[in-house]
Amino acid sequence: MKDQKKYWIGFNLVKGIGSVRFKQIQSFFSDLSLAWDAPAESFHQAGLPQKAVTNLLTLRNQIDLEQYYESILEKGIEVLTLMDEGYPRLLKEIDQSPPVIYVRGTLIQADEFAVAMVGTRRVSAYGQQVARDVSTFLAGHGLTVVSGLARGVDALAHQHALKAGGRTIAVLGSGVDVIYPPEHRKLAQAIVENGAIISDYPLGTQPEGQNFPPRNRIISGLSLATIVVEAGQRSGALITANFAVEQGREVFAVPGNVLSPVSRGTNRLIQQGAYALVSPQDVLDVLDLTQVEAIKTARQVLPADSTEAAIIKILDFEPTHIDEICHRTGLSIEKVSAALTMMELKGMVQHVGGMRYATVREMAGGQGDKHV
Repeated sequence: MKDQKKYWIGFNLVKGIGSVRFKQIQSFFSDLSLAWDAPAESFHQAGLPQKAVTNLLTLRNQIDLEQYYESILEKGIEVLTLMDEGYPRLLKEIDQSPPVIYVRGTLIQADEFAVAMVGTRRVSAYGQQVARDVSTFLAGHGLTVVSGLARGVDALAHQHALKAGGRTIAVLGSGVDVIYPPEHRKLAQAIVENGAIISDYPLGTQPEGQNFPPRNRIISGLSLATIVVEAGQRSGALITANFAVEQGREVFAVPGNVLSPVSRGTNRLIQQGAYALVSPQDVLDVLDLTQVEAIKTARQVLPADSTEAAIIKILDFEPTHIDEICHRTGLSIEKVSAALTMMELKGMVQHVGGMRYATVREMAGGQGDKHV
């Protein structure tokens, strides 16, 4: 995969080739190494616009991909592609998943239990207290807190998750080697040591304004739910909330003073159907995450095997009866029943009654349609 990964990085470096055009290239060419060396006409046939093709041809004449990839690794930065096992599962589920993400720190399986917290940079005293209390509570209950390292609510979310001894992930609108704002460099280092800083932008990318709205899809995409603490009517936090809705994830908003400009966005979200967050416990209750630590422990003690793999492969959006599972897997009912019990404990499947089972993610996604 190492030989192939350098080509993923190469296409990620090309201005004008994002997740949509990357998929066009993948579907047209059988191999990314062949695509990298293909003539311009092939890229036109694949549907790429002239400007992107020009950028690609210019770049590949200027760069040694093997050397460039080695320079990234020498800086202690991990590169994950959609084909890598370590690529975050929740992020892989969304539309326009970033083909490549750069990681400083460590992403672990337990980060699947993540909640995003976002909000205004000009946070009020009320918002500061809420951000502190909620992030402390979530981290204390084993949830990873995701945010964007910005001033205000984002920084508070990271800081208090760390103070609570929890994990946190910061998603940047720049390269992972360009910390913005600069006064958060010390915080960024603490995050690297107790979580991860990630970005889909190549190293050296500066924090331009146009970078931040697209990166918000990653903040929500990494998370089971997004909490908006305070937000004005045109806040970037609302963009994150909208992405969460599109991704079928839950949205929570903190009610605020109707006369306060920084509460207009959150109050409007509640009007539109978001959950009103009146207690941090609401998050655990809505997401059914009251046993996070138990599930994490079960996942470590009870690793997946071929039986679990066979069962999870056939489960779909609609619940499936255990007899049908046995029939389609060719396994005995005793073996399937035992495996389903373990998988339910691990949070992989959900028993919906009548000996019918469905994957937990699909069930949660279906419920999300009822809320903003």
